[in-house]
Amino acid sequence: VQLQASGGGLVQAGDSLRLSCAASGVTVSTYNMGWFRQAPGKEREFVSVLTWSSGTTVYADSVKGRFTISRDNVKNTLYLQMNSLKSDDTAVYYCAAGFSYSGSSYSTRSGAYNYWGQGTQVTVSS
Repeated sequence: VQLQASGGGLVQAGDSLRLSCAASGVTVSTYNMGWFRQAPGKEREFVSVLTWSSGTTVYADSVKGRFTISRDNVKNTLYLQMNSLKSDDTAVYYCAAGFSYSGSSYSTRSGAYNYWGQGTQVTVSS
């Protein structure tokens, strides 16, 4: 199983970025797919999740209205569109895949996810 995150970079506050997470060994349409982030000196935190069957999307309050999670089943890739970026969004962003028997239930806990990507750095300058 491999989750390859990409798309990070250095941007200014107010800019946009789109992160990608190319999956192999797992099918993004059969796992709950999530994004987490970890800022220096802080714990890893939940950003967003897309459930595998119902397609329910959930966002952390800090990114709600600015970030959009989506997937391309043909490309087997997960995305995170990030708009109106703030300096507080600076972190390493990780994609993760979590198995769930229910197609609509989800978890915001990192421990509930089975597979993780290597992370991509997002730096937002103010």
